[in-house]
Amino acid sequence: MADLVPNHHAHYRQFGGLFGYLAGLTMIVGRGRDARLVSDLAAVGSDDVVLDIGCGPGTAARQAAGRGADVIGLDPSAPMLRLAGLISRFRPISGALEWRQASAETMDLPADSASVCWSIASVHHWQDLETGLDRLEDVLAPGARFLAVEKRTAPGATGIASHGWTPDQAELFASMLTDRGFADVGVSNHSVGRRDVVIVSGTWPGSGNNG
Repeated sequence: MADLVPNHHAHYRQFGGLFGYLAGLTMIVGRGRDARLVSDLAAVGSDDVVLDIGCGPGTAARQAAGRGADVIGLDPSAPMLRLAGLISRFRPISGALEWRQASAETMDLPADSASVCWSIASVHHWQDLETGLDRLEDVLAPGARFLAVEKRTAPGATGIASHGWTPDQAELFASMLTDRGFADVGVSNHSVGRRDVVIVSGTWPGSGNNG
């Protein structure tokens, strides 16, 4: 059952060096729909502080900043962040935008600082889910909205086709959020262009609900 875990590609090749730049360039195309979807679902506004975990080349972060939010984009890949910074120079935004090299497990941000957080096509790469979720709980402000977005995959898929979540993997991650005290946890399916994605969402009531 090892392939059921939500971070089933935790030890996949990291996006460093030339491979990181090439991967980042492929992520630029078609990701605008994902960015608009999560921004809409999270109802991002100018009074929000948004944390984008695994931001890649920054498409969703720029979407949130374009709506007036202050945004921090995190990614462990230096090439991804360089691409994000370069592209952002040519995109008008109204909110503050900051890039930091860190993963979900290593992020060091002020407690209760984010009112919205999402991770797009990233949770299945987290190396340590428990540590990542511990750090996430520290960062989220009471009432913060969290969304994990993954490509919907078929059970038994291999190779590139397996990078995402099956329905069972999505439900397992939702159960993890519920067990940690998140409220209003739900799993929803969406069509984004030619891709189908699954989103696990929840609201963080506050640190006092961590049992």
